Amino acid sequence: MLHSLIDLDWPQIAETLFLLGLSFVLALPLGLNRERQSNSAGLRTFPIVAMACCAFMRIGMNEFSAPEPQARILYGIIGGIGFIGGGAILKDNSGVSGTATAASIWSTGAVGVAVATWHFEIAIALSAVNFLTLWLGTLFKDKVKKSSG
Repeated sequence: MLHSLIDLDWPQIAETLFLLGLSFVLALPLGLNRERQSNSAGLRTFPIVAMACCAFMRIGMNEFSAPEPQARILYGIIGGIGFIGGGAILKDNSGVSGTATAASIWSTGAVGVAVATWHFEIAIALSAVNFLTLWLGTLFKDKVKKSSG
């Protein structure tokens, strides 16, 4: 047991922890925003989605050197996150809610994939634009609701 711990690829572990941590940090503001706005997905869900997407993509990149299997993993992530996001959408007699949360969950999955593939510029930009859209969109949405009645 001790021998197998010593033989681990510690630089690879440190890199993976860095990437998972970055995914977590970039998803946190989105989760915090959603936590404040609704009772559905929020502070726990968003970082977990980002880290899981990052991990799945990293596993695919480490296990498969060819682009085709890596692309299939990416397709699976996209579909799977869409399924999770669909669970955040609620419909009742007064209308539909949760679509911004669902779209943000999907976007957060892309943040995790971008981090996994070392496209930090995409991950940071996507997280920032998503957060600003949620924040500013809420401000404008509240003003529109107040002015219309």
